Amino acid sequence: MELISNLFLKELKLKTAGEVGLDALDDGATISIGDKTLVLTTDSHTVKPLFFPGGDIGRLAVAGTVNDLAVMGARPLAMSCAIVVEEGFPTEDLRKITQSIDATAREAGTPLITGDFKVMERGALDGAVITTTGVGLAETLVTDRGLKPGDKIIITGDIGAHGMTILAHREGIAVDVDLGSDVAPIWETVEAALKVGGVTAMKDPTRGGIAAALNEMASKARVGIVLMEADIPVSEATRSIGEMLGIDPFQITNEGKAIISADSKKCDELLAAIRKTKYGKHACIIGEVVKNHPGDVLLETVIGGRRLLESPIGDPAPRIC
Repeated sequence: MELISNLFLKELKLKTAGEVGLDALDDGATISIGDKTLVLTTDSHTVKPLFFPGGDIGRLAVAGTVNDLAVMGARPLAMSCAIVVEEGFPTEDLRKITQSIDATAREAGTPLITGDFKVMERGALDGAVITTTGVGLAETLVTDRGLKPGDKIIITGDIGAHGMTILAHREGIAVDVDLGSDVAPIWETVEAALKVGGVTAMKDPTRGGIAAALNEMASKARVGIVLMEADIPVSEATRSIGEMLGIDPFQITNEGKAIISADSKKCDELLAAIRKTKYGKHACIIGEVVKNHPGDVLLETVIGGRRLLESPIGDPAPRIC
């Protein structure tokens, strides 16, 4: 984030085509066309390994782009996809990845309408890189900076599964527990929340997990957040791998979850609607927005007392998305 702010944002002078521009550093940006608000997002995926329990780079690429649009309140309309592989990349693996892209796009109801394919010389690229770009239509634009004191913080399911799965699989750690990535397109879940109303802010807690996402949201909105550690859902499998590797589940990537800040008056109705969706069955309230300690995220621990929940320093798990 520091590199983006200190280099790209300084050198790129034209940063906006609508209400939300590049310098907002949100999950996407907007394009204003008359009374319509389009949301555009793009992402490159370099996950290693390319295939992992619960998904692969193809499903990750589509879901990641759909979810970035979703948390800005935008119904995904269409996507593009650019694939770069190194010379000698197995055709059968490319076929599997393409089939996964198709299946996930169909699940999300988002057609892939254009793309590109390139081959680099052997050794110049580690396997494959996929870049996806998506465009969506926002009837009600949502940003990651709209939190207000009194809002409740909702997470749409258990956290840390994607990051822990990648790390365990990459390191060849054999586990006796059911561990798999949560990678999934979550527009249906977000749409259910938007139909109820009362959504004040949303974010996709990918790199850096909920710790990074919530700290960024609190800093941008200049409010504080208090989380209840006992209420944050972490599966036993994720917790076990985290303890083994010394990685905090709060600071590791999710690829099928949304953080939603909701008006307290709408929260119960909104939570009930989310829980009726495929990927929101285990949604829960994990904290609230407060006026005090603006920019900080405090965690009320299970043993009593409070501590700061800080963003991870550096990247605890490279090549994870």
